[in-house]
Amino acid sequence: MKKILKNTYQFLAWPVFSGILIALLLIQYEVISELRRLPQNNAIPFSTAIKKAAPSVVSINATSVNIGSIERTAQDKVNLYLKETESLGSGVIISSRGFILTKLHVVATLFDAFDAEVTLSDGRRTKATVIAWDEPNDLAVLHINLDDLNSISIGDEKLSDVGDIVFAIGYPRNIGQSVSQGIISALDLSDPKNIGAIQTDAAINPGNSGGALINRFGELIGINSSILSESGTFEGIGFATPAHFAIDSMNAMIAEAIEGNHGYLGVVTGEALDQRSSQLFFGRDDIRGMLVESVDSGSAAERAGIYPGDVITKVGRTLALDERNIMQEIRKKKPTENVTLEVYRTGNIIKVPITLGFGQAFVIE
Repeated sequence: MKKILKNTYQFLAWPVFSGILIALLLIQYEVISELRRLPQNNAIPFSTAIKKAAPSVVSINATSVNIGSIERTAQDKVNLYLKETESLGSGVIISSRGFILTKLHVVATLFDAFDAEVTLSDGRRTKATVIAWDEPNDLAVLHINLDDLNSISIGDEKLSDVGDIVFAIGYPRNIGQSVSQGIISALDLSDPKNIGAIQTDAAINPGNSGGALINRFGELIGINSSILSESGTFEGIGFATPAHFAIDSMNAMIAEAIEGNHGYLGVVTGEALDQRSSQLFFGRDDIRGMLVESVDSGSAAERAGIYPGDVITKVGRTLALDERNIMQEIRKKKPTENVTLEVYRTGNIIKVPITLGFGQAFVIE
C-alpha cells in the first residue's frame, strides 16, 4: 500500500513541480520584457551624466571695482578710494550662439564697468561681454564669440522630487572644474505653478556660484547660487535657482539686449587707403578700403579670422570708403546677425562671413 501511495505521489508531484517551474519562467520573462520596455536613459551611469554636462560649464574670472576706503577731508567732503578685486565663479553655456548664464554677483562691479574672462573646459579662454543682468534675481547673461560650443541639455526641475540624486558642477576655489554629489533636500513650492528654489546638500563652495546643478540624466535643473552657513564654508545647505525660471529670464534679457544694441565687429582701422598709401603698403596703387590696425581680443572679427594688415574693401555690398562708412553698415545689423566682409589679403580678395557680437563701436579722431 505504501509503495502504491509513493508511486502515486511521485506521479502527481512531477506535473505540479513542472507547472510551478513554467510559471516562474513566465513571470521572469514578463519582468525582463517590462525592464526592456523602460527608457534606456533610466540606467544612465552617473559618470555619463557628468561627462554629458561638464563641457557646458565654464570658469569665469572677473575684475570687480568697489569702494576700498573712505576718507573724510572736511566736514562736508569725503574722498572715496576704489580698489580692484578678483572674482571667481562659474557659468553655463545655454546656447551654442555664445550665451552663458551665471549669477550677477560673480561679475558685479561699480558703474557697471564689467570686465570678465571665460575659460572653457577644453582650455580655450576668451573675453566675455556682460550683455544683460537681472539684479533682483541675481542673474547675468554673458556673450562670447567662439565656435564649437557645447550647450547644456535642459531638464524639467518640476519633475524633480526631494531625495533625487543631483550633481553640482563648477570651479570652486580656483582648483579647476569639480563635481560634487548630493540630493535635493527641499523644494520651495510656495507658488503652486513654480518651484521657487532648489535646496541641495551637494557641496557648493566659493567659485561654484553660477555653475550647473544637474539631474542624473545630465540635464540642467538649476543654477547654483549660494550656501547657508555661519562659518562661511559649506555646511550641507546649498541653493540653486530653478532652471526654468533662470532660462525664461535669460531669454527675455537676450531679446532685450539684441533689440537695444547694434552689431559689433571689433576692429580698429586706420585711414582709408588712397593711391599713395596703397602703393606704400602693398606695392600697388589700386587697393581701396580700410586697413585693419588691430583686432579686439574675443571679438567677432577675431572669431572670423580677420587679422591686422587686412584691408576691408566691402561690408556686404557697400564699399568701405572710411571708418564711418563701415560703422554705419555694421550698425544696420543686430548682434548675432551675419554679414560678409570683402577683404584684401596677400594679393587676393577673399570673402569672410562674420556673426556680429556685442560691443560699443566708436570712431577715434
